[in-house]
Amino acid sequence: QVQVEESGGGLVQPGGSLRLSCAASGQSFGTYAWFRQAPGKEREFVAGIRPSMGRTYYEDSVKGRFSISRDRAIGTIYLQMNGLKPEDTAIYYCAVGNSIESTVMTMRGYRYWGQGTQVTVSS
Repeated sequence: QVQVEESGGGLVQPGGSLRLSCAASGQSFGTYAWFRQAPGKEREFVAGIRPSMGRTYYEDSVKGRFSISRDRAIGTIYLQMNGLKPEDTAIYYCAVGNSIESTVMTMRGYRYWGQGTQVTVSS
């Protein structure tokens, strides 16, 4: 049985940093990603990684500020978030699957999801 669990959310001031972690157990996957959903908005892609291809993907508004990585030894995915802005406030979800190139940045590319972790950026 596949389990996906996020951690690391919290309250941070604008300009601050947070690191989210995602533990995915049960099997290995080809693609891992982070999505987020703000109140009243649709869930959106934030960052993705295909370790076997050595490729990472980012939504335009987070490029240069966020970084996704994977520790293969312990099977954990990280999202390092720097320069946080109030508009980054959302519930962040980890997603795992075997996406192809055309679906990496879409929800349909992922089969398993975590319950989400709240990130709030406010002074």
